[in-house]
Amino acid sequence: MKNSLFYKVFGTYLIITLIAMVVIGFYATQQIQSKLLERIDTELTSFARMIQISPSQSKIISDIDTVSKISDSRITLIDARGVVLADSDGQVSDMDNHLNRPEIQEARVRGKGRSERFSDTLRINTLYIAVPIKEGPEIKGYVRLARPLTEVRHYVREINLLILESFIVVGILSFLIAFIFTSRLTSPIHEMERFTERLREGEDPGSLMINSSDETGRLARNINFMMMELKEKIQFAHEEKGKLESVLASMGDGILLLDTDDRIVAINDASKKIFTARFRDIVGKTLIEAFRNVDMQKALDHFKDTGTPVSREIILEEEDQMALDVTISPVRGLPEGKEKTVIVLHEVTRLKKLEKVRADFVANVTHEIKTPLTAILGFIETLEGGAIDDKKTAKKFLHTIHENAERLDRLVDDLLIISDAELGDMHFSFETVSLDGIIENALTVIEKKASEKRIVMEKTIPNDLPSIWGDRDRLHQIMVNVLDNAVKFTPDAGSISIKALDGKDGNVYIEISDTGIGIPKGEIPRLGERFYRVDKTRSRKLGGTGLGLSIVKHLITALGGKLVIQSQLGRGTTVSLIFPTYREDLTA
Repeated sequence: MKNSLFYKVFGTYLIITLIAMVVIGFYATQQIQSKLLERIDTELTSFARMIQISPSQSKIISDIDTVSKISDSRITLIDARGVVLADSDGQVSDMDNHLNRPEIQEARVRGKGRSERFSDTLRINTLYIAVPIKEGPEIKGYVRLARPLTEVRHYVREINLLILESFIVVGILSFLIAFIFTSRLTSPIHEMERFTERLREGEDPGSLMINSSDETGRLARNINFMMMELKEKIQFAHEEKGKLESVLASMGDGILLLDTDDRIVAINDASKKIFTARFRDIVGKTLIEAFRNVDMQKALDHFKDTGTPVSREIILEEEDQMALDVTISPVRGLPEGKEKTVIVLHEVTRLKKLEKVRADFVANVTHEIKTPLTAILGFIETLEGGAIDDKKTAKKFLHTIHENAERLDRLVDDLLIISDAELGDMHFSFETVSLDGIIENALTVIEKKASEKRIVMEKTIPNDLPSIWGDRDRLHQIMVNVLDNAVKFTPDAGSISIKALDGKDGNVYIEISDTGIGIPKGEIPRLGERFYRVDKTRSRKLGGTGLGLSIVKHLITALGGKLVIQSQLGRGTTVSLIFPTYREDLTA
């Protein structure tokens, strides 16, 4: 309230008016009082001059009362020594010497004396006028006229009262005028204040309607013009922001925005998806604080030193390493002192892994094909060199060639199966399948190999095991591959158990456990990779292509199931095959 413009202007106007009235009243009173004193001075001087020309002091003394009444003043006759000779209003005997009175001394020197002071005789402020009485150049005495200033005080009081009444009227009128003037002056400003307040709160204030041709009207029109431009710029900024947010949200690459202090101020959704939970709370941190990666900080330092965009491949040191293509560049078009840096992160972890898998695949498949081909070509050359004439040797060589050709055929078949599975070209004939029959058929295929190694096969399958919805041939292929691996890697006189059970969770579980060589814990995650072998030399001696588990993994995934492997080195392996039980909605 104290800071209101209305009260400031209104109060200032009233104070100025009040000061003006006080000053005018003071000077008016002084002028009136001065004029009244001049008039009394003139009257008393005139009467004093008349008395001054009287022929003798005795004449003056005899007429003193009459002249006092006519002049409406007190008349005092004083000799040259200051002794009072006569007084119209007082006892001469009671009066002291008047020679040193100011008006007497002034009259002696200047020919007229004037003094205004409190009269001890009349007990009131009095104006004294004195003139000398001369005979030639010699002063014989003085005549002094005195008039009380009661009249002046009375007139001044009346004038002050009149001025006060006038000031009250003027004050009321000034108050009303000041109120109207201030209201009209501040009303447009209040309207502008409400307008800008609504604008500050985010509302649409519309247009500022002030019909005035003065500065406030022009200011209102300028504000409306600025408001229109501001709306257009805000709308444009929102559109650009929306476009930028859409672009950033749709980008697959991560974006980090750094301020002038190299702190991360914003990230896009792709960054949140790229980073693990360890790196998600990074806003407000520097790169070294967020990622603890020296290579990334060095890349930023290089960008700061050179001012040119920097591209680096960064490996985040985690348990599962994350490979990132990092590009650091400036944000263009920002004012000096507001520079920002943008970092684009393109995750290439999967690409790096795929490159490694591709390189491993090329190396493995080349080796897998090269080994039997070398044997075939070698034995053929030997046969062509004359060994064909030795029937026993030729038969042995042809048997080896046949085994290696079959190995190549199996390799090609397995590669075709994996290729079809990965490309989605594999065709399935779904039907209701009982796993009991699948397991029995697979055991029949594996039984000969198991018997040769004296491996005991144990089967535990409940009679009420639910059926599943799948492809009978592919299920047979899965079961044969898993059992074949179990037999291969189980030493002689070992054992293999096959258990099936209803998990009561909508799945059927088949567990195939062996007492084989087992698998190191760190190797288990790679068992589904193509051509991956834990013991490469032993696997090749046993005739494996290295694609068995990879085929199982692809087939069981396509059938909606899951493969889980648990193993301990030297204590055996358990392979769990999990299939969803048959439901009518699966056939829809």
